[in-house]
Amino acid sequence: MLGAPDESAWRERANRYLPRAMVPAHPIVVDHAEGSRLWSADGREFIDFAGGIGVLNVGHGHPDVLRAAHRQLDRLIHTSFQVAAYEPYLAVVERLASLAPGALPKKAILLNSGAEAVENAVKIARLHTGRPAVVAFTGAFHGRTLMTMSMTGTDRPYKEGFGPFVGEVHRAPFPYEYRGWTAERSLNALETLFREELSPEMVAAVVIEPVLGEGGFVPAPRDFLVGLRQLCDRHRIVLVADEVQSGMGRTARTFAIEHSGVEPDLITVAKSLAGGLPLSAVVGRADIMDAPGPGSLGGTFGGNPVACAAAVAVLDLMAEGGLLERARVLGSILEERMADWKRHYRAVGDVRCLGAMAGLELVHDRDTKEPAGDLAQRVVEGCRGAGLLLLRAGPEHNVLRTLMPLNIEEDALMRGLDIMEHQLALTDGVRG
Repeated sequence: MLGAPDESAWRERANRYLPRAMVPAHPIVVDHAEGSRLWSADGREFIDFAGGIGVLNVGHGHPDVLRAAHRQLDRLIHTSFQVAAYEPYLAVVERLASLAPGALPKKAILLNSGAEAVENAVKIARLHTGRPAVVAFTGAFHGRTLMTMSMTGTDRPYKEGFGPFVGEVHRAPFPYEYRGWTAERSLNALETLFREELSPEMVAAVVIEPVLGEGGFVPAPRDFLVGLRQLCDRHRIVLVADEVQSGMGRTARTFAIEHSGVEPDLITVAKSLAGGLPLSAVVGRADIMDAPGPGSLGGTFGGNPVACAAAVAVLDLMAEGGLLERARVLGSILEERMADWKRHYRAVGDVRCLGAMAGLELVHDRDTKEPAGDLAQRVVEGCRGAGLLLLRAGPEHNVLRTLMPLNIEEDALMRGLDIMEHQLALTDGVRG
């Protein structure tokens, strides 16, 4: 963007040239950003708890990431890895292979987006197993391509009217204890699916978010993930962990599934991998990754050299910059503050924290647990007016989620939480 545009004129242009599907969650025009803050074209400053939907774990414009990208811009912008190899691509896949949990050898491929990574994970699993079917979970969000829309568990707005969808995609209940789905009940439902509707010998992959992202920031219980691993082992099904939103240190581990001790066969990574540049990956067991033949995976822009250079800088920051420990500290602060809100505000039905991936579920009534998407929207709007950008999640859009940079300054963090609490108090109307 050149200069600071008049926001009303910008909105007029947007209405004229953008399809109505492209609606920002916040009606502002961003001019520039730094660290955990951004500034609108009309000069307003905002604390950023949205993080580009989980893309900015290292913050806006981290100097190490900028330096790495600038150096790479001067050397090489593009060849396509299918044409000629380059060092940054190899550096990223080597690092990801070393970080993936488990002792077996790992390999990785680089792509552009989270949806592309999930789609390729399914392709790889199908070739490895020779089977067609995929199992995903209620509340899941895996992307906006036809395959990943088919796997996504929420109809509106992601799927409504876009069918027909891909066949051989089946769904099982995610273990969402606040909504009545315990780990045991969810595992039993999956066993019932395999016994009554879908032969497990037809299933190539089970794909799960270790923490539901768009579905409401719900961590899968350890017992469920352990049982799922055993079930996949028993039937020789590829277990895929979709870590697009939960990965790259958000939960105080490189990958959220590490909290359970479970080793998935494949992991999909994106969002914060390259500090704001488009890059994704599938990383996993070498024998599974080698199933597709030469030329059957790839993409023109996948693993762009500049994005790869930025990713190496991000991975360095994770290894040496204390980001995982900072995510743990953030998680403790968030859990303590949100637990206090739950004690004092009747609209807070549930609090869920895994590291700095925290969700606050708002309800109209704690007994009926009726989702309060309208209250959540009022909080989001009030926060914006007070200088904080926040996002909702959940099928009913009633979960307030935190995706602030992990290296957020202490004063910005506390100010942002104070704004959230003030808006909760205004919306809820009760302080006990």
